[in-house]
Amino acid sequence: MKKQFYFLLFFYFLFTVQGQEGLIEFDRDEIIQSGRKAFFNKNLPELVKITNKLNSLYILGNDSVLLAKVYHFKALQKKLTYTNDSAFYFYQKSINVSKLINDSLAVGRRLLSMAVLQRNAKDYLGSEISSIEALKYLESLRSYGYLESLYNNLGLVSEELNQDKEAIKYYKKAFKIGDSISDKNRKELSYIRFHNNLGLLYQQDSAHQKAVEYFRKGLQLDSVKEKHPTHYALLLENLTYSEYKLGIEKDTEKKYQKVLTLRNKLKGENEVPATFEVPTTLNNLADFHFDKKNYLKAKYYANNALKYAKQTHNNKRWLKALLTLSVLSEGNESKAYLEEYISLNDSLFQQERQLKNQFAKIRYETEKTEQENEELKVENEKSQAEAEAQKQRATIGLLLSGISIMFLLSSISFFRFRRKKLLFLSQLQKIEAREEERRQIAKSLHDEVAGDLRLLHRKLEKSFLLEEAQKLELVKDNVRNLSHQLTSVSFEDVPFRDQILNLVSDYFSPEFIIKVNGLKEIDWSQANKSIKRLLYLSLRECIQNCQKYAEASKMIISFSINKKSVFLDVVDNGKGFDTATQKKGIGLLNLQERVEDLNGTLTIESEVGKGTQIIIQTPLNA
Repeated sequence: MKKQFYFLLFFYFLFTVQGQEGLIEFDRDEIIQSGRKAFFNKNLPELVKITNKLNSLYILGNDSVLLAKVYHFKALQKKLTYTNDSAFYFYQKSINVSKLINDSLAVGRRLLSMAVLQRNAKDYLGSEISSIEALKYLESLRSYGYLESLYNNLGLVSEELNQDKEAIKYYKKAFKIGDSISDKNRKELSYIRFHNNLGLLYQQDSAHQKAVEYFRKGLQLDSVKEKHPTHYALLLENLTYSEYKLGIEKDTEKKYQKVLTLRNKLKGENEVPATFEVPTTLNNLADFHFDKKNYLKAKYYANNALKYAKQTHNNKRWLKALLTLSVLSEGNESKAYLEEYISLNDSLFQQERQLKNQFAKIRYETEKTEQENEELKVENEKSQAEAEAQKQRATIGLLLSGISIMFLLSSISFFRFRRKKLLFLSQLQKIEAREEERRQIAKSLHDEVAGDLRLLHRKLEKSFLLEEAQKLELVKDNVRNLSHQLTSVSFEDVPFRDQILNLVSDYFSPEFIIKVNGLKEIDWSQANKSIKRLLYLSLRECIQNCQKYAEASKMIISFSINKKSVFLDVVDNGKGFDTATQKKGIGLLNLQERVEDLNGTLTIESEVGKGTQIIIQTPLNA
C-alpha cells in the first residue's frame, strides 16, 4: 500500500513540475516582449515591474536565460535614466551569463548595444573593440540584421576617427549584408541607412553635390514616407541642408517645416528617435533665418531647439542652440548663453572622460572575473608550506635589494629635481625682472614720449604744418599701441579664467566664432602667474594673427593638464600656410622666445587650405 502511495506521489510531482516549466516558458516569452515594448515607449515604471517579474521566474526555475534577460532589462532601465556607466555594467553582467550557457546570439546582441553606448560617449576605440568582438559571435550564426548594424556602427566610429576610407568600406559591407536579410522591412532600413550614412559622410566633408545624390537615392525607395516616416524625415532634412549649401534655396523653409511637422506627429506616437531629432530641425530653421537676417525668427527657433534638446538630453544640439542664442543676443544675455555653453561643454567633456574610464574599468574587472577559474587542487600541506617559506625568503631578499636600489635612485632623482627647480626659479625671476622692465618702458612711452609728441603735434598745427602734424599723429598712435602691448597683464584683480573670457569676448563675432574647451576644469590657482601671463599673451597673439592673416571663421581653443604640464591647443579653419617655406613673423618669433624662456615647447602645424594648429606646452608651476 505504501509503495503504491509513493509511486502516485512521484508521478504527481513529475507532472506538476513539467506543467510549471511549460508555464514558465510561455510567461517568459510574453514578458520579454512586454519589456521591450515598455523600453521603446520609455515607460520606466512598467519596465521595472517586468524586470522584477522575470527575476521572480528566474528564482522559481533557476533558468540562466532569464537571469541574462534580467540583467539586460536592468541595463535598459539605466539607459532610460541616462546613467550609461550602470547600463554598461549590466550589459556586461548579461554577457557573462550568456557566455556560460553558450548563447552566442545574446552575447553578440549585448556587445552591439555596448558598442553603441560607447560610441555615443565618444569612446570610439572601446566601441570598435566591442563591435569586433561581437562579430566573432554573430558571423558564424549568419545573423544578418545584427551584422548589418555592427558594420554600420564600425563605419560611424571610423568616420568619427577621420578614417573616411575605412568608414566607406564598412558602410558598403553593411549594405551588402543587408541584401541577405530576409525580413523586407529590415532590408529596406538597411538600404536607407547606407544612403543616409554615406550622404552624411560627404556632407561633413562639404562635398554636398555627392551628399545630395545619396540622400535622393534613399528617398527614391518605394513608399518610404508611409513605411519609414522617421527615416524619411531624416533623409529629407539632410537633403534640404545640402541643397541649401549648394545654393538650391527653393522651398528650403517649407521642407524644414514639413520635417518638423512629421517629427512632432511621431513624437506624439511615442517614437523616441523622432523626439530626439526635433532639436536638429529647429536648429536648422534657426540657421536658415539667421542667414536671411530674420533674427527674431532665428531666435524663436533657437529657443525651441534649446527647450527640446534639454528634454531629450540631446547634448550636441543643446550646445548648438546655446551658441546660436549667444550670437543672436546682446549684453548680459549673450554673455549668459556663452557662459552656459562653456560650462556645459566642459561638463560634457568631463563626463565623457569619466565614462570612458568607467567602461574600461568595468570591462577589465569582468574579464578578470571570467578568468578566475579553479586551476589547482590542494596539495600536500607540508610541501606547500616549504614552498611558501622559500618564496618568502626570496621575496625578502629581493625587497631588500629593491629598497637599496630605490633609495639610491630616489636620492639621484631628488638632487636632479632640486637642481632643475632652482634653475627654473632663477629663470622665473629673470622673466619677472624683464616684465618689470617692460612695464617701466611702457609707462615711459605712454607718459613721457607720447606726452612730448602731443606737445610737438600742437606746435606743428599752430604753425600750419598740417601734413607734418598728421604724420606725427600716426607716430604718436604707434607709440601708444606699443605701450599697450608692452603693458603686462595682471591676474591679481581679475582671475585668469575671466581674463580669457574677456579676451575671447573682445574678438568673438558671428563672422569669427571662438569655442573654448577645458578652461573651467583646471584649477588655475596651481599655475604660476608667469605661466598664466605666457598663456594669455600667447593666446592673444594667436587670435590676432588668425584674424589678421588666416581669414578664418572659426577657432577652437583647448586647455588641458597632463601630469605637471599645461597645454594650450589653438586650431583654426583658415587658409593655412606652408610651414616649410614661409618664415615666422616677429609675432611668432617673440611667442617662441617667451615659451622657451619658461622651458616650454611651441609646435605649429599647418597646410595650405586646411587651417592651422598651434600647441604650446609649459610647466604648470615651478
